[in-house]
Amino acid sequence: MLGSNKIVGFVPTKDYAKARTFYEKVLGLEFVNQDQFAIEFKAGGNMIRIAKADFTPVPFTILGWEVQTIDKVVKELTGRGVTFEKYSFLKQNELGIWDAPGGARVAWFKDPDGNLLSVSQHVS
Repeated sequence: MLGSNKIVGFVPTKDYAKARTFYEKVLGLEFVNQDQFAIEFKAGGNMIRIAKADFTPVPFTILGWEVQTIDKVVKELTGRGVTFEKYSFLKQNELGIWDAPGGARVAWFKDPDGNLLSVSQHVS
């Protein structure tokens, strides 16, 4: 029933200014609107709404992007000040990219609020 509809992702923040700068300037998402309820961005034809909340970041990925060339994206984001997470239980390369058993490649990073985000490259 919902399979043909676009996704709207929701991300919590404690600071609209920091969140807007990060998602717009660092990640390069298209800013749409900001009002007292949320900041809206477009990403790959989908919408992301960033809303103020009193929260503690969860220990799992809340939002991820599928990219064509993960090495290039990770290097570019690193150049923009993003720090990629390193996990002792995963074998990651020097960029922080993990080669999953099924062939996908994944790297994780956090936004200014500590929300865990990811970029991944999947096999065709």
